Amino acid sequence: MKELLFVDCCIRGGQSRTAALARAFFGAVDEKAYHVTRLDLTAQDLKPLAGNFFEARQTLLAQGRLDHPRFRYAHQFAQADLVVVAAPFWDLTYPALLKLYIENVSVDGITFGCNAQGIYGKCRGEKLVFLTTRGGCYEGSPLEQGSRSMEALSQFFGFGSYACVAADGLDAEGADSRAILDEACAKARDLAKAL
Repeated sequence: MKELLFVDCCIRGGQSRTAALARAFFGAVDEKAYHVTRLDLTAQDLKPLAGNFFEARQTLLAQGRLDHPRFRYAHQFAQADLVVVAAPFWDLTYPALLKLYIENVSVDGITFGCNAQGIYGKCRGEKLVFLTTRGGCYEGSPLEQGSRSMEALSQFFGFGSYACVAADGLDAEGADSRAILDEACAKARDLAKAL
């Protein structure tokens, strides 16, 4: 059985349209093929890499103590066969909470490495999937940096491939938000079934 890590950054909980998209995806995941671990970021005590918190991390890295509990998120992320991230489109990318998580999983020696040729990914994941919802119409726009950032990170961490399902333009004037979300949920289900 493969390990699927669900990084849940659906800030609005039950009211979240991104959570509805995630429910559609996970409702179609083959339970015999994947063991799913859900990491609810709103329930984690994530801190930014600053001050003493940053210095303590640097000391552990300098000592080669990659087995320290401080790096549990990085190990969990690196060992997943599939990572699914669900987060809304906020301020042209995604919530700061997800950025804090990314800072905490970006650990030299666990999720990426460096050699004479440069940086390379160390994650064993076959695919990184990003599920998102956007109020405005950003698909194909240079202002859309959420999916672009996730795709770059998937390459940085060494994932085999990347996929994004987005419900775009949900709050645009005259938009049929229910139909848009339903269409995105259908795409999410199709993607899950194809894994």
